[in-house]
Amino acid sequence: MTVNISFLPSLAAIFLLMFARLGTMAMLMPGLGERGVPVRTRLVIAIVLTLTLLPLYRDSYTVTLDQGFAPILTLLIQEILVGAVLGLMARIALSALIVAGTTIAFQLGLGFSTAVDPTQEQQSVLLSNFLTILGVALIFATDMHHLAIGALDESYQLFKPGTMLPSGDVAELMINAVSGAFRIGIQLAAPFLVFGILFNVGLGVLARLMPQLQVFFLGLPASIMIGFAILLAIVGVLMATFLGYLGEVLSQIAPGR
Repeated sequence: MTVNISFLPSLAAIFLLMFARLGTMAMLMPGLGERGVPVRTRLVIAIVLTLTLLPLYRDSYTVTLDQGFAPILTLLIQEILVGAVLGLMARIALSALIVAGTTIAFQLGLGFSTAVDPTQEQQSVLLSNFLTILGVALIFATDMHHLAIGALDESYQLFKPGTMLPSGDVAELMINAVSGAFRIGIQLAAPFLVFGILFNVGLGVLARLMPQLQVFFLGLPASIMIGFAILLAIVGVLMATFLGYLGEVLSQIAPGR
């Protein structure tokens, strides 16, 4: 019996191309691509996703090994760019919590309180760390990571393999993602901005009425205590607003879900 294995080189090339797109997206997706997740675990997730989608989209790739390595390299770069663009959109959406946490911390006088963010492996204020970890936990608790996985599938409908990325549309998409994340971050911190303005104005009036009073030593503990009370009261609303925004972003990159 003769077994024809001439298809294996082209199949391996298609697997590599799909792995470049799906692996890049998986490494950047919120929840799946957090730096706290071990690298081997993320690698296994990317390989499993590639093996799952390979039978569905292998015919979408036109691979001819007779023309040399240059066409394959061009396709590989295009696939990495597609994965990076779609993954960064979701990653930028998660940064709204960093903007909100940093703004809230400075309004409460906690901007000096920093620690290493376990999801980003960089220095950040404690409130940003808390909101980011809470956001990642809620993504899994609400099964929103299914939308992230669905976006991997829908990416083949949005960006066909072998087609050039529309640079103008991609630039507009990324600009809207950055501006939207900043807008949502400020909206989440809006109650604390209002509180900070009113509280500081009140301290200023109090300092004018009672010059002998040490306003700073009175105001900082009061600002922290009242701020934490406000955060405890509205944290559910804040996270619900963020999840709604993240769902809109994931719906843009997975319109069929």
